[in-house]
Amino acid sequence: MSELMDIIRSRRSIRRYQEKDIPEDLLNKLFEAARWAPSWANTQCWNFVVVKDRAIKKRIQENVSSRNPSSLAIANAPVLLVVCGQLKKSGYYNDEFPTKFGDWFMYDLGLATQNLCLAAHESGLGTVIVGLFDHDKVGEIIKLPAEHEVLVLIPLGYPDHEPSPPKRREIQEFVYNDSF
Repeated sequence: MSELMDIIRSRRSIRRYQEKDIPEDLLNKLFEAARWAPSWANTQCWNFVVVKDRAIKKRIQENVSSRNPSSLAIANAPVLLVVCGQLKKSGYYNDEFPTKFGDWFMYDLGLATQNLCLAAHESGLGTVIVGLFDHDKVGEIIKLPAEHEVLVLIPLGYPDHEPSPPKRREIQEFVYNDSF
């Protein structure tokens, strides 16, 4: 198996982290991975807000349901990334969205997020992608400009545990030939 497949297969959602700072050059390596993600017409509509301030992380955590298993990770990870997208940029031509699915910012941000999370794992860091929270309140906390949306939160740090792999569907359960 290739090194890339090893990285893909071994990445896990990490919700507990060591109290250890992440060097800036390592953070920049992750952003370099996100930078090279494909996007609609190379629009690169993603933005990342790096939150290290404990008070800001705590305010963001207050807008995540306490039932969310990643709630504690929001405040306890050394770094919290707020992944944002610029609207009306990806999949947008001549003041309209020409496809059935409209704004493609979520797809493009998903690609950038995956690149970043795989690069983090390859670098010995853990991540978890958090989507269940009050997006508008978090946008207010980080002073998000108009025409942008917060999509996900990514707590980031050195893992303090190694979860076992989740069960995955077999390929024949989701791949069809010639028709569904």
